[in-house]
Amino acid sequence: MRAEPTSRRHAVVVGGGIGGLAAAVGLHRTGWRVTVLERAPAPRESGAGISLLTNAQRCLDRLGVGPAVRAGAATMAPGGEGLRLSSGRRLQPPADPAFLRAHGLSLAVLTRPALHSALREALPDGALRTGTEVTRVLDLGDGAAAVCRTPGGEHVERGDVVIAADGTHSRIRAVLWPHLPPPVHSGHSVWRGIAEGVDGATEPGGSTWGRGLEFGRMPLGADRVYWFAVANTPEGLRHPDEHAEVRRRFGHWHDPIPALIDATPAGRVLRHDVLELAVPPPSYASGRIALLGDAAHAMTSDLGQGACQALEDAVVLAAALAGDEDVPRALARYDEQRRPRAGAIAEASRRMGEFKLTEHRWRLLRRNARMWRTTPRESQRGLAGVGDWQPPALPGPAPTLRGEPR
Repeated sequence: MRAEPTSRRHAVVVGGGIGGLAAAVGLHRTGWRVTVLERAPAPRESGAGISLLTNAQRCLDRLGVGPAVRAGAATMAPGGEGLRLSSGRRLQPPADPAFLRAHGLSLAVLTRPALHSALREALPDGALRTGTEVTRVLDLGDGAAAVCRTPGGEHVERGDVVIAADGTHSRIRAVLWPHLPPPVHSGHSVWRGIAEGVDGATEPGGSTWGRGLEFGRMPLGADRVYWFAVANTPEGLRHPDEHAEVRRRFGHWHDPIPALIDATPAGRVLRHDVLELAVPPPSYASGRIALLGDAAHAMTSDLGQGACQALEDAVVLAAALAGDEDVPRALARYDEQRRPRAGAIAEASRRMGEFKLTEHRWRLLRRNARMWRTTPRESQRGLAGVGDWQPPALPGPAPTLRGEPR
């Protein structure tokens, strides 16, 4: 392993999820020394699927890991075969292939562990430290620091900047803005699973809406299909058998939904409440400390943009810090560039969830009528506004992956 010079600027990243790893890769790519502090005792290896729209794929390309990610991903057209009702009746047709080609729009579908692995492999050995809980951060004026707790005791990790990518329940966000309301329950929960031994090669993907319910499916390879199911539920509600609950709610819907549920191992259905930051922080930066990903803008899953926006954050942050030796000024520029877009997408995601998951009879009828009347041009314009986004370029060579010559 090549030793890294200690004279380089040092970034301390709190959180080893998608956003934190991506930020570390971007900074490493631009010449920073990086340390990622992850509370979990080991790298994350669990999780179902994830879809990345073109805006996120372009960010991965900037980070140098796009080809590796796409090599292990399935590709589908955004929206798949279109939108249907639970009976199978079509609400909206598929997107126009010519429009998708003109804007380069596609979805890369892979497992979350595969994405985590690709990002970790782009980091230098030793950059990721697991089993390290950050209890507080300090802005020292000429630097920043994270106070860490490990099984071996407490220590301080100093750097030129601290990046808080510590998730929806960010401890650092709460310290920076103690009067900011905590995340709230969006009103719904999501189940995720991977159907195995099915014909994933010909699965076009698609979404289906019901009364306060949604089911989405995406190809994940030759013999696997990733699916998610959403329902309006009270916060904290759990069932002894979540697989059986999904079958109860969605098992009578149109094909291939029942077969996908049945082809999913019962013990691998994941469920979690969907939380969001209803009141965003007044800034994504404070001095030498920056918020990133869910710590900055936890949003509902209704547009599938949570991880995508974290990847956008990572590239914009890396570009801002690469282009300015003054860290607070660079972070102010990052906030100026990211907060309007991420905030608008979070708000659009919230509105979409309220619209598509309505249970009121008359609102349901109006929802369906509106979708029938919506022209493909209108739908595609919104899709392009989210997905056809260009990240800034990053200076420096692409990161070398482990196992390749350095």
